[in-house]
Amino acid sequence: MSRPDLDSIILTRRIREFLEEDLGFGDITTGAVINPEIRADARIICREDAVVAGVEEAVLTFGLLDCSVHSLVKDGERVKSGRTVMEVGGRASAILKGERTVLNLLGRMSGVATATRRLVDEAAKVDSKVRVAATRKTLPGFGVFDKRAVQCGGGDTHRFRLDDEVLIKDNHIRVAGSIGAAVEAARRSVSFTKKIEAEASSLKEALEAVEAGADIVMLDNMNPEDVSQVVTALKKKGLREKVLLEASGNITAENIGKYCKTGINVVSAGSITHSAKNIDFTLKIAWMEKVV
Repeated sequence: MSRPDLDSIILTRRIREFLEEDLGFGDITTGAVINPEIRADARIICREDAVVAGVEEAVLTFGLLDCSVHSLVKDGERVKSGRTVMEVGGRASAILKGERTVLNLLGRMSGVATATRRLVDEAAKVDSKVRVAATRKTLPGFGVFDKRAVQCGGGDTHRFRLDDEVLIKDNHIRVAGSIGAAVEAARRSVSFTKKIEAEASSLKEALEAVEAGADIVMLDNMNPEDVSQVVTALKKKGLREKVLLEASGNITAENIGKYCKTGINVVSAGSITHSAKNIDFTLKIAWMEKVV
């Protein structure tokens, strides 16, 4: 699965903001301690078994600081603890100024990618056609990087923003009056280019959403047995092939296989972004000399 085709200009702008946030008016420690004429080489080492993500972002970050980077792994690659993932060269002061931003990006993104890959692997044991998707439960300002990390882990981004698709949730339904009314209103007013997804919490709502013309129905917080009932009911009515079914809510590596056995199309999990454990990376200066 390819990663989102996001222009490097967009990524560079975001990363520049991260650097500005960290540097403030300047790195006073490096300015006071490090001779600006010193050139250095450094290694970035992954200190845990992980799926790496954020390599492209690391290259862009160091590039903004006039450093060179030699990547030794690719985004989405599994690595063992102790693996050197990239080598960096440039002025020692520049490397140190970019160190924390790069390690934060690699740590967070690799954590998301690793959590995603775990669910993808568990799902594939049962049905390799089931997609494992993210949600919008991302860090504000970091959503694009979280979603890129999900794809590095083999997952699906789901929607990036509110303008990607119609997703009718419980509060929309409450205000609209019913799930059917909400779907029909969206069908009338939204461009044909946009998918319409509706969140259903019962068999009745799921059937109503499909009959109203939803393209996708999210079965929210249903257990695998309830999901199976929805699939069976749709088949009996000849509606199963007219809709994609997504299971969401409390999906874990321990239970995802049960959901994949139901005949679902997509399983989404907020945990792969909102609860992913950061992966531990470190940067070590390996060599230095005074610039002539």
